[in-house]
Amino acid sequence: MSGIRIANLEKRFGQVQALYPSNLEIAEGELCVFVGPSGCGKTTFLRMIAGLEEATEGEIFIDNQEVTWMEPKKRQVAMVFQNYALYPHLTVQGNLEYPLNILRLNKEAKARRVRQVAGLLEIEKLLQRKPAQLSGGQRQRVAIGRALVREPKVFLFDEPLSNLDARLREQMRLEIRQLHLRLKRTSVYVTHDQHEAMTLGDKLVVMNQGRILEIGPPLELYRNPQTLFTAKFLGHPPINLFPGEAREGVFQAGPLQCQAPIHSGPLTLAIRPEDLTLGQGPGLQLQGRAQLIEHLGREAYVTLATDLGTLRLVTAEEPAQVGENLSVWAAENKILWFNDQEQRIIS
Repeated sequence: MSGIRIANLEKRFGQVQALYPSNLEIAEGELCVFVGPSGCGKTTFLRMIAGLEEATEGEIFIDNQEVTWMEPKKRQVAMVFQNYALYPHLTVQGNLEYPLNILRLNKEAKARRVRQVAGLLEIEKLLQRKPAQLSGGQRQRVAIGRALVREPKVFLFDEPLSNLDARLREQMRLEIRQLHLRLKRTSVYVTHDQHEAMTLGDKLVVMNQGRILEIGPPLELYRNPQTLFTAKFLGHPPINLFPGEAREGVFQAGPLQCQAPIHSGPLTLAIRPEDLTLGQGPGLQLQGRAQLIEHLGREAYVTLATDLGTLRLVTAEEPAQVGENLSVWAAENKILWFNDQEQRIIS
């Protein structure tokens, strides 16, 4: 096992800056998730670690060895792709054995590794089938197994669950997490799905437009985002945002007024839907008309129409009917503030 260190890594495609100078450390045995919208640079970052894209500037270290210009096959990394990348003419066993040909292992050693991986992933009964005879989840297990047999120092996952339906994605998320806890191999996982990122990662790297915006544990970034982008990107339902302005220490957005964290200037007030409570309370008070109520068993998602725009809350209480007027409130310590540079202001 080994850690990864990135120093001033940069990537340009002609005049296009795909990745701005970036620094990152991934500890040994850590599962680090790169998350952000499509085109933000996360897959380019991953492919540079793998050696599939050349860096324009900067350095990449794996296990304290610089690998920036090393051939992919010498980096001791294994990659799991979105499209499985299985050989259709080979059986599952043949697909699992294929990466071992490069290692020049004897027949017995190959068979031992294949048996171990097949047992770990519970695909022993599939070894004589071909990819066309497998379900999406089974193909993904084989793709992961093909990475595992090489016994690499680092695992790289490039949106491996994107082609699966919602139920299978949930199952495979659990399996990947459990596999990581058993193996404790350094892993880098790329996704645009914030739910996937929150549930899988030990550490999140939030990216946008070729830049790393924030790095930290998932819950820390969710509860204490330092940028407006992170606050908006993480969380479902999405965070409530009310842009306005502070004047003489008072924030105003339409009819809403409350104490501001700065004396004057543009501000955005943000509140997580689960931090709003139905009724009256000692904090920020809001009113609106129920437009949509989505019952999800233990809780409900309520969408309100207010003078400030749409307001969303999550509640375990029995909400009113659609069309009714409701009051909601939030404690002042649950309010997040952002300036006109989209940076967090700690009040």
